[in-house]
Amino acid sequence: KNYYGGNWASFSFSGLLSWIKENQQKTDSSNEREDWRKLILENEEVISLSKKDKTVQNVEDFCFGDQDSAQDVEEAGALSKLPVFVAAGAEGVAEDLEKETPSTENATTESQEPEQAMDTEPASAAEGKDTEMTSEKEDAQIMALGDSTLDLGTTEAAPSELSAQQPKRVTYSQIVREGRRFNIDLVSKLLYSRGLLIDLLIKSNVSRYAEFKNATRILAFREGKVEQVPCSRADVFNSRQLTMVEKRMLMKFLTFCLDYEQHPDEYQDYEDSTFAQFLKTRKLTPSLQHFILHSIAMVSETDCSTLDGLQATKKFLQCLGRYGNTPFLFPLYGQGEIPQCFCRMCAVFGGIYCLRHSVRCLIVDKGSGRCKAIVDHFGQRIRANYFIVEDSYLSDGVCASVHYRQISRAVLITDRSVLNTDSEQQVSILTVPPTEPGKPAVCVIELCSSTMTCMKETYLVHLTCPSTSTAREDLEPAVEKLFNLNTEKEAEGEELEKPKVLWAVYFNMRDSSGINKNSYNGLPSNVYVCSGPDSALGNDYAVKQAETIFHEMFPTEEFCPPSPNPEDIIYDGDEIAPEEPGLSNSPETKPDTSAEESSHEGGAAVKKEDNEV
Repeated sequence: KNYYGGNWASFSFSGLLSWIKENQQKTDSSNEREDWRKLILENEEVISLSKKDKTVQNVEDFCFGDQDSAQDVEEAGALSKLPVFVAAGAEGVAEDLEKETPSTENATTESQEPEQAMDTEPASAAEGKDTEMTSEKEDAQIMALGDSTLDLGTTEAAPSELSAQQPKRVTYSQIVREGRRFNIDLVSKLLYSRGLLIDLLIKSNVSRYAEFKNATRILAFREGKVEQVPCSRADVFNSRQLTMVEKRMLMKFLTFCLDYEQHPDEYQDYEDSTFAQFLKTRKLTPSLQHFILHSIAMVSETDCSTLDGLQATKKFLQCLGRYGNTPFLFPLYGQGEIPQCFCRMCAVFGGIYCLRHSVRCLIVDKGSGRCKAIVDHFGQRIRANYFIVEDSYLSDGVCASVHYRQISRAVLITDRSVLNTDSEQQVSILTVPPTEPGKPAVCVIELCSSTMTCMKETYLVHLTCPSTSTAREDLEPAVEKLFNLNTEKEAEGEELEKPKVLWAVYFNMRDSSGINKNSYNGLPSNVYVCSGPDSALGNDYAVKQAETIFHEMFPTEEFCPPSPNPEDIIYDGDEIAPEEPGLSNSPETKPDTSAEESSHEGGAAVKKEDNEV
């Protein structure tokens, strides 16, 4: 691939259009020579890898504006006064590094728990080449990770000014021209503030390469309307949607969920029931049941057991208040920043990430049955003791016995929020209940421009659910409830009040999580398979899988130990120079540790101070 992250990647708008075109091609267009087969010895056998990624299907994109007007429009090049963040491939590293400029100052937070505060430095969301990104904060509430509280020192535009301005009509040609302001994720997720991924980012110091924005509100869709859900104690008692009796009911139930394990007598009779059935026994009003089921626990009405629902509710409540008023964080520049942050840290210690460099096969020794090498598309044999393969690289023969699930995904660009408030800079999560029995609920994440994922005057909306059909058939009913798809110049009634969809794409993505390695045919014991994205909102499965694979290979080693500060790293051949007076390790003068440092041929040593590697 020519971009980082595989199915976890983020794209600019033009990059996503190229990805769509690539995945709409039915045949493998590559004309590859088979000369490498001559390199295979008599005592070796080959496990061929897939030449084309087949994990994405049913890709359909729609433009709800004047697409012809954008035929001669090109994506803007370097945006004025914007820093350049580099994510180059194997070649052109030296030239790319010269172009890099310092990032702007980030908002910082003070430590509430015994963790070190982290400096932040956004990683690139590029597709293997220079990418310009906006440094405008747009009144964003930005934070550095470090077990800290959020410093809310930002201001918003005056509500009277916002309401007085008529919304500008955004055209398709504007979207194309401002395409570099978009960072569109293939997978839609949020980070639980006390989830495994946040803990790992803090522990490993990888958080120094990323910035995050707090999800500002939880929404619910009930009786055809979108409304905000009170989450914290203050929200509950300030809510005008709930009566005083409902407020007491809700607080009593949420208090019970925080330590439900201490009161088994209250739920053990309903362990075989669904969580929805259990809620009906708690004397909760229908609106409270809806809020808890779809907006707090965020679980299925028909498939979730009572214990799973209580556990999901407890997790939600435990994550409240760590970084803000909701349990969730979103990485600026998109979810695709996370894999790039780990790639950057890996590169500091000699790891190499090769873009545009494909692998043809695994070579297995017939005697031992272990994989001994791979052959790349240049015909080179590369030896290793362990091989980790993402599921999408495996051929149909290896995966013949595997039964995959699918994820239905949609990405929309809209002209305004699903729930307008005084502030336009909202990051919202909404669950749309199923329209008919047997259909899954749809998770909707709406991102504003201050997340650095879309241009001003637009919103980026992600919809996700487990697949029962094609993505469009699964998700379009939810889209029609929330948005105006009318391409006519005039819309009437309710359609006029809904946000207008400017552009949309639907696609199905393979969910390879939860598959036992023994389900794959003929894989050697030292080949490990990692899955692509799953349909869950968080990232816990991916973190657990990575740790499991690591410990199978290195049972006595610590998984992702704390890394040293970049200024403490000494490469082979370098001398330790005394620090000059007057210099500091502020973000403006801190040495760069981008992924391009992977081209350095030497090893790495560390001054033995606080951390050792």
